[in-house]
Parts: sequence; C-alpha cells; structure tokens
Amino acid sequence: MQKAIYPFLLFVILQAAAWISPALSQDYVLGEGDVLTVSVYDQPDLKSIVRISGDGMITLPLIGQVRAAGMTVGRLSGNIETLLADGYLVEPQVTIFIEEFRSLKVTILGGVRAPGLYELKGQTSLLELISKAGGLAETAGAEAIIRRHDPGLEEKQIINVDLQKLLEQGLLSENLAIMNGDNIYIPPKRVYYVTGEVKSSGEYIYLTGLTVLQALTKAGGLSGKAAPNRIRIIRSIDGVEQLLHNVKMDEAVQPNDVIVVPESYF
Repeated sequence: MQKAIYPFLLFVILQAAAWISPALSQDYVLGEGDVLTVSVYDQPDLKSIVRISGDGMITLPLIGQVRAAGMTVGRLSGNIETLLADGYLVEPQVTIFIEEFRSLKVTILGGVRAPGLYELKGQTSLLELISKAGGLAETAGAEAIIRRHDPGLEEKQIINVDLQKLLEQGLLSENLAIMNGDNIYIPPKRVYYVTGEVKSSGEYIYLTGLTVLQALTKAGGLSGKAAPNRIRIIRSIDGVEQLLHNVKMDEAVQPNDVIVVPESYF
C-alpha cells in the first residue's frame, strides 16, 4: 500500500473492532455445533441452552424443533417469537446468546505473510483473520475479495472490501465478519502515477473505477500553473506506449497509467 501499515495502527483498529463485536454476532450465520442460550423475557421456565444438531435444528419448550442453521441470530429470534405468539404467549421477546461457537474453516490467499487454510474458533473479523495470517505483505493491494457461499443462492457471493478505507481511515464498516467456508483473496497492489503541475507528484494505489479527476484529487489537486485542458495520459497497451491527448476529467484511469499535467502557457 502507499504507506506502511504500522503495527500500532493495526492494534488500534483491532481494539476498536472489539467494541463492535455484538454487531458481528448479529451478522454471524449459525451452524451445526453452535451452542445457544435462548431466553424469553419474563418467562424463566422457557430459558434453554441448546446445541444446533447435525440436521440444523434445535429443540425448545412449547414449540419443539426449530431450524437454526443458516440463520442469523436476529432472524432466528424473530422466528421463535412468531412461533411462541401462535397460541402460547402475547408479544414474546426472545434474546439469543451464542455460548460456544463452532470451528470455522476459511482460506486467505494473496497479499498476506502466511497464506493458507485457517480453522477459527468463534466470530472473527476480516482484520483479525489478516492478523492471524501474519499481516499484509509489502505487495498487498488496496482491496480484499471475499467469495462466500450463501445457502440461499446457487452462485457464490462476491464481496469487495476497501482495505485503504479500513486500515488508513479506520472505517470499521469494512471490517466484515468472516463466515464458514469464506475464500479471501488479496490481490497484488496496482498503481498509477501523477506528474507535472500537481501539488504532490508520485505513485498512488489504483482502485477500480478511478477517474482522472479522482486521481488528481489524490495528488493534492492542480497547481496554479496547471493547464487542465491539456492533460495527457501515457498508457501501455500490449507492451506499446501510447499517448492520450487532452483527456477529460471523467476519463477512466488504468493501472500503470502516467497522468501528465502540463504547465499553462499563460
């Protein structure tokens, strides 16, 4: 990445992430082997500690077997409330606490120091997994690609995570909960270059969908001497350098492009 990710910064973000663990728990998809405490408000006799069976079910007082595997905590709570409200209780309020997590098997490859298959115990965030894998390698790019199997879909779900926002800006909404069977790939970094009449020439991390305007903004903007109508891009196409003249601000930037901002004649 453009700047080194210092261990202290990663430590701070991991500590902050601990404060949002309840949110990760709500997103966690339950599965065989998870142990749950199911409580109903003002009904202590209905409190149960149950383990999700091999067929994905739990057994509760009054309502019997309920499917739990493949559901989030919030969805399962709602289902139990609906079943209890059907002739048993008036407006029941159900809370579920995960007493014990099953083991999760995930793979992380690409730009980490120790790629491979990991067996995790309990809820784990993306940052925690990266830390377990030795942290980001020097060649790591600015995004992580998560391939996830959703039981309700035939095709795998593809999730793109902006590592720059997560690690440099501390945007914890990018710190997703890891789920069983996830395959995470961190591709090598891609860069572009800005030179000429900008406030900060240099090499920058390329992100998909980048425009000339966004690239120039990253470089601090144009200097007072810049000629914005004569911006050029040097681009390699099939190994041959080509020069694009008078590019527009909404022009798409490609990896390894060199954006040249000339000086104004006046």
